[in-house]
Amino acid sequence: TRVDAVLVDLGGVIYLPDHDRMRAALARLGVDPTHDDLDRAHFAGVAATDDFTSDHSVWHAYNLAYAKVHGVADEHLDHARTVLLEEFAKGDVWTREIEGARAALVAAAATGVRVAVVSNADGTVEAQLRDDGICQVGPGTGVEVAAVLDSGVVGVAKPDPAIFRLALDALGVAPEHTLHVGDTPAADVAGARAAGIHPVLVDPYDHHPDAD
Repeated sequence: TRVDAVLVDLGGVIYLPDHDRMRAALARLGVDPTHDDLDRAHFAGVAATDDFTSDHSVWHAYNLAYAKVHGVADEHLDHARTVLLEEFAKGDVWTREIEGARAALVAAAATGVRVAVVSNADGTVEAQLRDDGICQVGPGTGVEVAAVLDSGVVGVAKPDPAIFRLALDALGVAPEHTLHVGDTPAADVAGARAAGIHPVLVDPYDHHPDAD
């Protein structure tokens, strides 16, 4: 199948939660996490997130799974969810650039395909990506992308296929010739498929061995 465009998620694909920030939060729970556990906890969190009817549902499931990876006892999970929710709510947590992500964007763009970002976020990701020199719309220090679709700006979020259709319209490409790379089955895979786009799931800890 010909590929004309690649849509890219941010969390779990370009960025992960900052290690120092999460270590400080987990220290309040008596936890001293390893480098790998901090990253593994994110992917466990998105694997457990299947209800996107509200932000509360999303973060409830994510933070519960995140805490369990770090061995938080069952009787302390409610407190752990609260601590983690407070940390994420402070903002500027998603700042740890995933090794190889920048090079992958460069390589994708070098093939001549159109690239766009499609992220459930808070309205700040376009500026963050530009300031970090990762990518921007138009010329700049990072990879030139055709569009950045931030749910906080466009008013619609994954898994609603409408955000993917906005990306397709911005790029002028057909869904059957488009890939979407994301880490959350219930948002990225389900949303992309609903828009007729081919999903590619980032699953470094093999949470989804039965995925096609």
